[in-house]
This record gives sequence, C-alpha cells and structure tokens, in this order.
Amino acid sequence: MARTRRVGGKSKKVTVSTDAYGHTAGWAATDLEVALSGPPDSEAAAFFDVDNTMMQGASIYWFARGLAARKYLTTGDLARFAWQQARFRLLAREHAGDMSRAKATALAFVEGWRVEDMERLSEEIFDELMAERIWAGTRALAQLHLDAGQRVWLVSAAPVELGRVIAGRLGLTGAVGTVAEVKEGAYTGRLVGDLMHGPAKADAIRQLATVEGLDLSRCTAYSDSSNDIPMLSIVGNAVAVNPDSALLAEARERGWEVRDFRTGRKAAKIAVPTTAATAILVGAVAAGMAFRRRRSRR
Repeated sequence: MARTRRVGGKSKKVTVSTDAYGHTAGWAATDLEVALSGPPDSEAAAFFDVDNTMMQGASIYWFARGLAARKYLTTGDLARFAWQQARFRLLAREHAGDMSRAKATALAFVEGWRVEDMERLSEEIFDELMAERIWAGTRALAQLHLDAGQRVWLVSAAPVELGRVIAGRLGLTGAVGTVAEVKEGAYTGRLVGDLMHGPAKADAIRQLATVEGLDLSRCTAYSDSSNDIPMLSIVGNAVAVNPDSALLAEARERGWEVRDFRTGRKAAKIAVPTTAATAILVGAVAAGMAFRRRRSRR
C-alpha cells in the first residue's frame, strides 16, 4: 500500500508491505539506507531507547538479576518489594501520575556505593546477561547511522553509568540516563534532576542538541513505548521499534516508520510491559538493597 513517510526530514510517498500484525517489513533496509547514504551530516544524530528497543526486556531487570547472583538481593526481596512498587504505581496513576516517591527512591539502592564499583558491576552484568539480548536488527539500525558519520546516543531511564557501559560495548557515542548524586566518589542515593522518563527524555535530547550543534529536524529517534512519544515527536524521523499497542496506533496515525524484530507470537503480545516493569524493578532493587543494608548492620 502507499503511505507518506518522512525521510531525511522530508515527506515522500512510498509503497511498503506489512505483515499480519500491520508492521512494515524491510523498511530500515530500504528508505533509511537511502536517507543515510548521502554525505555525512554533522548536524544529524540518532537516539535509541534501550528497554525492548535496543535490548530484549528491561536493562534494570537484568542488572537486578546480576546483583541477585552476587547476593546483593534475594528472590524474596525482589518479589516482596516489586509488589509494593506495583501497588504504588497503581496509586500514582490514579493521582495524576505523581512520580515524587518514585523519584525519591529510584536510585536509593546505590547509596554508599563507590562509582567505580557501580561501573565494574555494570560491565560484568552486561557481559554476562545483557550482551546476548541485544536486538540484532536494532543494533544494525544504529550501525547505519554510525556508518553515515552520525553520532548515536542511548536514552534510558536506567542509571547513566549502565547506559554508558551498554553504549561503550556497542561502539556508540554515549548515553543519557538517570543521574545519581555523587559526593567524594560515592553515591548519596539522591537524584540529580529528574528520572529520565517520558518528557524528561525529550528535554534531555533538546539540551544535548544545543550542546552538540544538532538540527533535530534531521535527527532520528527509536523507541518501543508510547511513553516516549515526546522524544519521538521532536525529531524529523521517528521509528517505532517492537512497539507496544499504543505506540503502534500512534505510529500509524502519524505515518511513522515501524520496525518489529519480534516474530509470530512474540509480536502478537508484548511479554514485558516495560515502563511499569522498569519502574517496579527500580523500586524493587532500591528497597531490596536498603533491606540488605539494614540486615547487615544487625
């Protein structure tokens, strides 16, 4: 069928094929390659969400799994505090999406940690649990931008240290993430600024564009979640990757590109509701670590 798409900041009508779920097939291998095959554009860049976009599942979940394997957390800690956070998330949605408690506890689990320990754990756990879960298709999209001479950043609600490790392992430019306050080389457990979530991602990208001299109308953003619509809306080229149902509907309405690297049953249902799961697991890790510290003092 014929659809109007934005490529390189311009609208053009193309014929695309779709699968049984309405996802476009082969789009990145054609129009994105065409758009990126010209001379290097120093004012263009790409921004990738991480959870279920660059990686299968939530990065904070795999980080928590790695911590549990090292006895920082127990299965009981995760289950108990995940339930508490799930209840909080429900109440927060019913009260205008209040994120104040989530912000206060999001990175409490790193209180007292040395920065170098956080970086070491992030590297170890990425290599053990995350590397094999990188979507090959999304990684190939990032490589298209790198090969075109563009810079590529990850934009994630996860701690920025974890994002930087993932970006470094994948050969990307860098990462934007939730920032923990540091004093004398150790984390205080408090945040600097907001959780890197929803509109905060768009704000961070705007600031980065100003510092790096980017023209957002020539940039591209990728995400799986409708919570990232603000981020997708500020660039010239938006791509929905492994989209949830709300983002898929938005992409169809706006004529955004869709790339789905899941197949069959995996594409028909989303196994992990990433936004809620990430918030729940961040809280679970935070509470679990606090619980472990209390026990260790007895």
